[in-house]
Amino acid sequence: MTYIVTVDVGLPGGVPELGPLQRVGAVALLEDGFGAVDTARAPADLRVDLVDSVVAVHPRGALLKVVVDAPALEAAERAVRFLVEGLLERSELLADWPIERCEVVLHSKAALESLEAAEGPDAPPADPAARKARHSEPLQRTGAGIGYDEDAEAQGARRRMLGLAGELRAFPPEAFGGRTEEDARLAAGALVWATGVLVDQLFEDVQTLAEEDTTVAECDSPLWHLEALPARYALQYDSLFARRFLVTVIALTARFTDGTFARLSCVAEELALKLLLAEVHVTLETFGLLTDDVSAALATFADTVYEDMHHEWLYDDSTDGIDESPAGDALEVSPMRFAEWFTPFDKNLHVHPYATGDRDGD
Repeated sequence: MTYIVTVDVGLPGGVPELGPLQRVGAVALLEDGFGAVDTARAPADLRVDLVDSVVAVHPRGALLKVVVDAPALEAAERAVRFLVEGLLERSELLADWPIERCEVVLHSKAALESLEAAEGPDAPPADPAARKARHSEPLQRTGAGIGYDEDAEAQGARRRMLGLAGELRAFPPEAFGGRTEEDARLAAGALVWATGVLVDQLFEDVQTLAEEDTTVAECDSPLWHLEALPARYALQYDSLFARRFLVTVIALTARFTDGTFARLSCVAEELALKLLLAEVHVTLETFGLLTDDVSAALATFADTVYEDMHHEWLYDDSTDGIDESPAGDALEVSPMRFAEWFTPFDKNLHVHPYATGDRDGD
């Protein structure tokens, strides 16, 4: 079975944050390390098939998504930890970086129910499109099965989200407006929760486009999020674009949680935040936690982070082409040209080197 293993690698204690050139170097070392992996040399009980990997380095470390074929979830986690430990040990510059997390993350109750029902009468649909539709819907509030306690499920999710709120280090409660402290914390925790969901589902979108060697416009399989990007460019959303966008999402949300966020750095980050906020609303609605006050807190957060809403023009068919025209230059929207989505608004802003193309000299 194929598993996506999430690995968080941090910096050793006392080491200052990585600068842009250091991040470029770390990306190269990790990607080259994965490229040289020979899993056949691993011990028999740690031998899996490495399918793919994505590397995103941020100022405080790296986040890796490693896809492996393994007999069981636990085997996938053990094998990937062994693999990443080996990659780090073989690099003099990365040898002291600790692995802070290595796990297959199952986010939603829907995913858990699918696993539990895999052989039973409530097994999920075999068709991927039908399965996505089922898992994308809010949980049914009635008829959820014998022993299902809707209130307990909602309160459990609420406690977990409140517990995650402290991880959104870049934003004080004031960023969510004059709501109650608990509403602000719930909104903050939901953002952290939804970040993990968004990253994992975007990774699945990357895999889908790569396997079919196609674009979003021509893809026959269901996609989680890439179809929500401006439709006018759907023919240009291939697997390379999807990887760059995924890395952008990881780098942006890492700045949210490590406290280094200053402002959105490029159009791709503006679009990434739009997808994240949509996922936050789905997550809260799924558990019946999207109250008017929490929704207002998220709206205030969006107003705080967005400096303008020019990126919304990309969704307006009546403005199709303005981003590529002289009129767009006059309106100062030229950065919305597709070729410039990953280009920093300012050279001093954080944009991941893989996303900008700096590694290839673009």
